[in-house]
Amino acid sequence: MPLFIGLMSGTSLDGIDAALVEIASPPGAAPPRLLATQAAPMPEGLRQRLWALCHAERASFAELAAAEEAFCCLQAEVVAALLAASDTPQEAVTAIGSHGQTIEHAPCGHGGGPAYTLQLDNPSRLAELTGCRVVADFRRRDLAAGGQAAPLAPAFHEALFRAAGEWRLVLNLGGFANLTLLPPAEDPRAPLGFDSGPANALLDAWHASHRSGRFDADGAWAASGRVDAALLQRLLAEPFFHLPPPRSTGRELFHLAWLEGQLTGDEAPEDVQATLAELTAASVMLAVEMARERLDAPPVTALIPCGGGAHNTDLLRRLAARLPEARLAESDAWGWPADWLEAGAFAWLAWRRLAGLPGNLPSVTGAAGPRVLGGVYAP
Repeated sequence: MPLFIGLMSGTSLDGIDAALVEIASPPGAAPPRLLATQAAPMPEGLRQRLWALCHAERASFAELAAAEEAFCCLQAEVVAALLAASDTPQEAVTAIGSHGQTIEHAPCGHGGGPAYTLQLDNPSRLAELTGCRVVADFRRRDLAAGGQAAPLAPAFHEALFRAAGEWRLVLNLGGFANLTLLPPAEDPRAPLGFDSGPANALLDAWHASHRSGRFDADGAWAASGRVDAALLQRLLAEPFFHLPPPRSTGRELFHLAWLEGQLTGDEAPEDVQATLAELTAASVMLAVEMARERLDAPPVTALIPCGGGAHNTDLLRRLAARLPEARLAESDAWGWPADWLEAGAFAWLAWRRLAGLPGNLPSVTGAAGPRVLGGVYAP
């Protein structure tokens, strides 16, 4: 069966994930199967360069080109490592699906300008370095059709997790959180998905500004603090949390300066961390209520967390308290560990592109209709 590689680098800028995926033909013959995985940590110099680009008001073409070249070389390295570790010959790979590194995402435009989304990537160079066909630039086709260009993973979630007799919620807890509400398979309605708000992005930023290390391992620091109810109320007053879907967000809105603008200066740092964790749980709950109302759905009975936040015990505890009807279901039960769903999604989207099949869900992104996503770059 055809083999695809998916590459994903998220908003946390912590590294590149690569997933080797077997996809059956014809469509729907069998669920995509994860065969092997490889991760490459982001070198600190490259991470700082990308971070600066994400927050730059202006950047030169030379800066963008240098960062793109370094990023592309790292992608090629992780592909080579994945093929070597899995004993897979390069010629056995049908295509690589490359998401690229999001630098800025403005689906509603900025300052009255046109909508845009920018992923740093060079699929032509990646094809040269790996000798593999590359599918890339997945988001802008949906944007051109009037969609948000995000999230794109819900279509993959549907392929993996939709089943008869149960309403399921897939919750991706990356730098930002997005949800996919899946009706039972016998229900004709399409899934609904959208960004609920910040997850690891603010938690990591606040932690890094007060403690050593890039993130709060297992949410231990957040668990040591107390939720500041007044601060939580101020944070939840942000209009984004109350916008109807389709909607998506990123660092353009939720960043450290946004948080600091809500502080009085008297808060204990650990209490702010606890409040940020509670903000993620509370905003997820608001989003779930919004999705259920939109689909006239009963309470979800299964919550499937994925992304880095799926390992945060404190955050999962807060989510369980906010969504008491839902049992926690680990994605491992379907053969997909939580860390690899996003990379797997872009392997699957590459397969969809080569098969001439739509990759977006208009019910999620708001696009004018189904669209075949991505461009193809031959080696």
